Amino acid sequence: MDKRTTLLALLVTGALAITTGCSVEKPSDYAGRARACGAGKDFLIGMSQANNAEPYRQVMNNDVQTAAKSVPGFRVVVSDAAQDNSKQVADVENFLTQKINLLIISPNEAKPLTAVVKKAYDQGVPVIVLDRKVEGEAYTAFIGGDNVAIGKAAGEFYATTLLPDGGKVIEIAGLPGSTPAAERAQGFRDGIAANPKIQIVASQPGDWLREKGQSVADALIKAHPDVSAIYAHNDPMAEGAYLAAKSAGKAQRIKFTGIDALPVPSGGIKAVEQGRLAATFQYATGGREAVELARKILVDCAEDVPRTTTLGTMRITRENAAEAYAKLGGL
Repeated sequence: MDKRTTLLALLVTGALAITTGCSVEKPSDYAGRARACGAGKDFLIGMSQANNAEPYRQVMNNDVQTAAKSVPGFRVVVSDAAQDNSKQVADVENFLTQKINLLIISPNEAKPLTAVVKKAYDQGVPVIVLDRKVEGEAYTAFIGGDNVAIGKAAGEFYATTLLPDGGKVIEIAGLPGSTPAAERAQGFRDGIAANPKIQIVASQPGDWLREKGQSVADALIKAHPDVSAIYAHNDPMAEGAYLAAKSAGKAQRIKFTGIDALPVPSGGIKAVEQGRLAATFQYATGGREAVELARKILVDCAEDVPRTTTLGTMRITRENAAEAYAKLGGL
């Protein structure tokens, strides 16, 4: 072999080595993460929560913590963004400095949290996005309900059962910029389309909060005194709307619905059972499912986990409220 042939062979071999190295060392590949996985090890999981002030998120945190206690070696640290996007970004950055083994995040809003979620994922940290989505595909898995389907189920309930003869509806929406708010609004409109006599006369955000839902409802009921029903994107805002209507002396004439159906004494199922809400629609927290997926990734070293897990729902009215409460584990 002459010198030119030898040089050419060395260049080709080097090029192949570089190409192979790039493929193996891609940060988001499971191969890179598997070095830290396995039974009998300790794992630190960062749980970045959007807003602990919401009852739904308190239950989600409890579900995550309770499920994690059954997995040897799991330790979960929960941070509260308090509905502040910049704080949630900082919370995730702090988790990365702590060298977490996995991130569970329920984003306050999609767009502002996308970049930091991608940063964690690109560093080789498995990321489970819970309940609310981010933009793009830079995460390991998403777990949550189908909010379009839930909104549509609520709309169909209005169209066929709650307001079969039509009527004016006020919508109290969730936090602008959060994916469930947009999807529950879209689904509801799809659902009521079958009954053209139903009209949405106003829609304003209540940011998922009972107090804001009450103040928004108070103003909108005054602006639309002949409203027939209030569709709220979650149960706390529906309860707030009920209180506003009660103060205006209209709680018996207006019908209220929410979403969440938490099986706790202060949740939507009991509000239906006690007659304040006409219906609520289950929106499971996904906390237990997130921990089980984390176990598969960290303990079992699973390389092929579901990209999307869609949680089921059910409509809860006074007829099935007690049964649903027991079925969903209420105390």
